Amino acid sequence: MTTALLEIEGLTKAYPGVVANDHVTFTINEGEVHALLGENGAGKSTLVKMIYGLVKPDAGTMRLRGAAFTPPEPRAARADGIAMVFQHFSLFEALDVAENIALGMENPPKMRDLAAQISKVSEEYGLPLDPFRTVGDLSAGERQRVEIIRCLLQNPKLLIMDEPTSVLTPQEVDILFKTLEQLRSEGTSILYISHKLDEIRRLCDTATILRLGKKVDTCNPREESVRTMAEMMVGGTLHVPERVPHAQGDVALEINNLSVPSPLQFGTSLKEIKLKVHKGEVLGVGGVAGNGQDELTAALSGEVVSASGAILLHGKSVGHLPPQSRRAMGILAAPEERLGHAAAPNMSLTENALLTANVRKKMARKGFLNWAAAKDYAKDVIRDFDVRTPGPENAARSLSGGNLQKFVIGREILQKPDVLVVNQPTWGVDASAAADIRQALLDLAGEGAAIIVISQDLDELMEISDRFAALNGGRLTEPVPAKGLTVDQIGLMMGGAHDMEVAHHGAA
Repeated sequence: MTTALLEIEGLTKAYPGVVANDHVTFTINEGEVHALLGENGAGKSTLVKMIYGLVKPDAGTMRLRGAAFTPPEPRAARADGIAMVFQHFSLFEALDVAENIALGMENPPKMRDLAAQISKVSEEYGLPLDPFRTVGDLSAGERQRVEIIRCLLQNPKLLIMDEPTSVLTPQEVDILFKTLEQLRSEGTSILYISHKLDEIRRLCDTATILRLGKKVDTCNPREESVRTMAEMMVGGTLHVPERVPHAQGDVALEINNLSVPSPLQFGTSLKEIKLKVHKGEVLGVGGVAGNGQDELTAALSGEVVSASGAILLHGKSVGHLPPQSRRAMGILAAPEERLGHAAAPNMSLTENALLTANVRKKMARKGFLNWAAAKDYAKDVIRDFDVRTPGPENAARSLSGGNLQKFVIGREILQKPDVLVVNQPTWGVDASAAADIRQALLDLAGEGAAIIVISQDLDELMEISDRFAALNGGRLTEPVPAKGLTVDQIGLMMGGAHDMEVAHHGAA
C-alpha cells in the first residue's frame, strides 16, 4: 500500500501573457522518487516554487499528509518538512561550510555543535564534507553537498532537487544516487527535476510530464525509453542531431603556451594551454566545474587579454585585443552564466541582440543605433531557435532558463563566426531544444567554422565532437579523437591524466 505525502489538485498560476501552470493535478507518495519532466517553459519551476512557498497559486489546493498545505513563504514550507536544492547554489564563497549552513537555519546551534552534526550526517549519507573548509575552495560537486547537507539537517519529508547532476562527474552522480536511494529507503520522498532522461529511468519510480503548463501524462520511467519520454514531453517526434560529412580545413585558431591568472579570488588560473582547432572541426572540452572553464572562455573571448602571440586567428595575433575587436575578426563566445553575463537581465531581447551583434550585423552608423535592425535580428533568433517568448520587447529575465539559453546560443550562431566558443551550450535545456542546439553547432561546423564546446555533459561532447580534451586544474590535456573513447578514459583525462598512454593503460 502506498501512502500519499503531497496531493496537488488543480494548481494554477498565470502571469501576464502566459499561464505557467494550468490546473495541474498529481500525487507524490511517501518514500517515492517522483520525476517532474517537461520542456523549457513547461511550468516545472513555477510548480516547485508554489510547493516551496516562493510563489502563491491563483487556484487549486495542496494537501500534505492529508492536511491543507498553503506555505506563505519558504520558512513555512521548511517547517512542514519541505526542503529544496536549487539548480543555482546560494553559497558565500568567503565563508566556510558550517557558516554557510548556519545561514540557512532558523535557529542554528553553536558552531562547534553544528560542525559535529555536519560531519555525522555527511558520513551517514556518503557525502564526506569538512565543515571548516572555505566554500570558495570546494569543487562544484562538494558545493552541492553543502546544499544537500543543509537540507538533510532539517529531516525533510520531501526533498526537491532541480537539475542536481548538471555540474557533477559520472563518479559524483553515482555517489549522489546512492544518497538519494538511501533517503528513499528511509521513507523520504524526492521530487526530481532533470533533463537527463537516462538518469530518470535509473532513479525514479514515477514521472509526471508537463507540457505548456498542463499535466499531459504520467508514466513509470523504468518501463519507458529515453526517446518515448522525450516525445511525451514535446508531443511529437524527437529530432536526433546528424553530422553531415565534411572535410576539415586549415588551422583557424591556435593557442601557444597560454597562461592567464584567474581574475577571480577562488578561480583557476590557466597554465600553458596549447591547442589547434581547424576549420570545420568541433573540439569538445570536458572537465569538472571549476577547473578553468570560465577562464578559458574569457581568455578566448577577449574579456581577459593575454600575451601577444598566445592566441592566433588565421595566423594573426589576437590575444591582446578586446572582445569587440575579436568579434569583428570572427571570434565569438557564449559564456556559461546566461543571466547577468551572456545577457543583461533587465534589457529586452532586442537590446541584448544589439549588445553582441552590433559589430558583425552593422547595427550602428556614425554613432546612431539602428534599432529596427536590432529588433529584426532578435526576431530572427526567436524564430530560428524556437525561443518561447511573447516578443523581442520582453526582458531577458522574463524567459525560462532554457529559452534564454536558446536565445543566447542562437544570437551567436546566426552571426556566422569563424570561431565559436560555447561554454555549457545546453545547460538546463530540454531534450528537444538540446538536440536543436547541437544540430545548429554541427551545421555551423559544416559551413567551415571552428567550434570549441566546453561542457560537463559527456554524452553531449561524445555526440558532436571530432576531438576531445579535458581541463584539470587549469591545464588542458592533449586532444584525442573522440570516436571510441570510453568513460574510463574520459574520467582519467578529467582527473588529470595528460598522457593518453596512461589513460589507455588505466582503462585497460
